[in-house]
Parts: sequence; C-alpha cells; structure tokens
Amino acid sequence: MDLGKLIERAKGICLSPKAEWEKIAAETTDVKSIYTNYAMILALIPAVCGFLGMSLIGISMPMIGTIRTPIGAGIAQLVIGYVLGLGVLYVVSLIVNALAPTFDGQKDAVQALKLVVYSSTPVWIAGVLSLVPMLGMLTIIAGLYGLYLLYIGLPVVMKNPEEKSIGYTALIIVCYIVLAMITAAVVGGLVGTGAMMRGKF
Repeated sequence: MDLGKLIERAKGICLSPKAEWEKIAAETTDVKSIYTNYAMILALIPAVCGFLGMSLIGISMPMIGTIRTPIGAGIAQLVIGYVLGLGVLYVVSLIVNALAPTFDGQKDAVQALKLVVYSSTPVWIAGVLSLVPMLGMLTIIAGLYGLYLLYIGLPVVMKNPEEKSIGYTALIIVCYIVLAMITAAVVGGLVGTGAMMRGKF
C-alpha cells in the first residue's frame, strides 16, 4: 500500500466505516502487509508526537516551570512503547480470532488482525495531539470511536450475528484494558520510573 492508498484507507475507515469494512473484509492480504503497509506507519504518529511533546515541548506548570521527560528516557519510551503497542495488536487479534466461535463468528487470523488494526486508526491519527501533552487526553474520544469501529466491523469481518457484537466487543475491551495495564507497567519498568519523573525546569 502506497501513501495515497494508506491515506485513502484511513479516511475511509474514519469517515465511511460501514462501506470501508466491506472492502476490508473482501481484501486478500497477509499479516506482514497489514503491519508494514499500515500499522507500523500510523503507529509512529503517537509514538513520535508523544516523544516530542514530553521531551522537547514539555508541560508548563504554574509556579514550577516546564516539566520535560529526559531525552534518553523519552527515546526509550518511544521505542519500547512502539514495539509493545504493535505486539498488543497481534495479541488482541489472536483473542478476537479465538473468541469468534463463541459468538457464532468464523475464525480467521488475518481477518481478526484486519479488524484490530484498522479500528485502531482514529487513535493513531489523534496521536498528533500528543505534541501538546495537555491535549493528549482527547485521544480518549478517538479511542471510543475506535471501539465503535470495532463494534460495527465485527459482523462484517468476523461474520458473527450483529446481535452478538455487543458481548463480543465487551470482552475485547476487557482484553485491551488488561494488556494496556501490562504494557504501561513494562514500559515503566524498563525505562525506569525515576528517569521518567525527572524533569528539566
């Protein structure tokens, strides 16, 4: 997928998701292509912008000054968070695939990965807000929209009955939360909580 197609796909899944899911479900692809042509590119947005926002721009605090994450810790967080984030996508896709029969869907590992990756698009795009750390919380709205995309994509991509998508989605959300907590703990442990908290004023 070239840059033009990537932009077209991102625009389609965000602005006309129902039609885009139909296209996605019908496409023939593989794990490598989904990662290298889409996930690995868009996932760089929040990773890089988060680094720039926290390590170079920082957070202005009244009476204190500007707090920044040290450059070394910021780079470590960028790399580790980026790699683990891509890994979480794959783990969640395995869970989505394993749960398919439970909700009368059809198991298909590649289709499950498509669902998880493309529904993550709004979060990756909203990652640009991390350039201004105080706006980073707005990515929660993008995350909620991503869950909606996943919800409407499930019956199209995994072929489960629509009425079972709510329960299917709920279990996936639980998995996301658990994996997010584990990822945060791992990043904090590897980078070092102390290094992350030290700021340049």
